[in-house]
Amino acid sequence: MTDQNALKKAVAAKALEYVQDGMKLGLGSGSTAEIFVELLAPRVRGGMKLLCAPTSEKTAALARKLGLTLAPLDDLAPLDLTIDGADEADRNLDLIKGGGGMLLREKIVAAASKRMIVIADETKLVPRLGKYPLPVEVVEFGHKSIAARLAAAFAEAGYADVPMTLRQRDGAVFRTDSGNVIYDCAFGAIQNAPRLAAAISAVPGVVEHGLFIGIATTLLIATAGEVEVITR
Repeated sequence: MTDQNALKKAVAAKALEYVQDGMKLGLGSGSTAEIFVELLAPRVRGGMKLLCAPTSEKTAALARKLGLTLAPLDDLAPLDLTIDGADEADRNLDLIKGGGGMLLREKIVAAASKRMIVIADETKLVPRLGKYPLPVEVVEFGHKSIAARLAAAFAEAGYADVPMTLRQRDGAVFRTDSGNVIYDCAFGAIQNAPRLAAAISAVPGVVEHGLFIGIATTLLIATAGEVEVITR
């Protein structure tokens, strides 16, 4: 086990402390969230009763394999708690998510939850968001023209010439679970995340972006020897 994997396991184990019998629980996506699901499964086999709403088809498949009970989000909302990872997080509990391409469903599930706990290792904690490219999910129809309007919106918001890359996987255009495409936008540093989020959302054709502003309620960060708890 690498040091980073050890940190992921430590923070996932810490998150188990927040899960209570009878909860309606949102299950996040990504490597750290998957470790959490794997650690949660023995508790369910031991008798803990949970109803879970997954944020991706991949998480759903893992949860079913491990014996967790899943139900549609519409049948469970509002959820008691969602536990998910992040690609970047700051101490204001604002996030960049979507590196795995699951940002739309992740945000829908988080928004349907009374609380969102974010689990991450220390490499994901940053003083300012933006070093990690910001994913923007757009409909496939006319996506190149949507990207051009995004670039104009970025410039108007004070970010000129932002590199934008249409996400590919295995030599083909990547498509999300909802059939959309993603542009990864390399800002470098985001000076005003709420303003940028609003500018992106105003562009026709944008489905969702990876800025999670004011959604997370607790951030668990694993460092060597401890898990730091940051609350809003």
